[in-house]
Amino acid sequence: MGIANYLSQSSAITILVITALSIYFIATFSIFIYRYKIVNRRLKVEHKSLAKLYTSDENMPADDSILYSYINRSEGNLSKILQAAINDTIRVSTQGLTQLSIIASTSPFIGLFGTVVGILDAFGKLGNLKSASLNIVAPAISEALIATAVGIFVAVFAYAFNLLLKRKVYELNSTLESAAEIIVSRNE
Repeated sequence: MGIANYLSQSSAITILVITALSIYFIATFSIFIYRYKIVNRRLKVEHKSLAKLYTSDENMPADDSILYSYINRSEGNLSKILQAAINDTIRVSTQGLTQLSIIASTSPFIGLFGTVVGILDAFGKLGNLKSASLNIVAPAISEALIATAVGIFVAVFAYAFNLLLKRKVYELNSTLESAAEIIVSRNE
């Protein structure tokens, strides 16, 4: 059975569920690709800056480090300025994680809702028949279960991408914390 044939025989609720899950799927990949590129780019810059701090006697991070820009723009307690820079960078880097988490947790339920409506619709149609054999019942139920499968499929990607981004942000946080500690210790 093709997708077009499935959709032509589906109820409006099932089509709505599949459409919502399709939007979730597109949003999942869009959020992940966009955020991954940003976080990965920032992580590379901060790794280079940390390596520079480790291998030299300098007390300032690389010019392209986020820590450098905060140090140059602010005056006052250096450790508090660096902590503010780290907090702000992590806050910006974790944007999109909430959406991925919501998609991961709600898409199976949306799929399950589509399945329940599909099964109710199938039993309603079967109730009008005088006799129902397996060759009539099985296709109707299998069509209804597609919504659950799509919901789980979307949830797997959203959950995996959420974890991957969290790990990258953790690495960025650790790198920034290490650089900040070196900078503070050399400027005391």
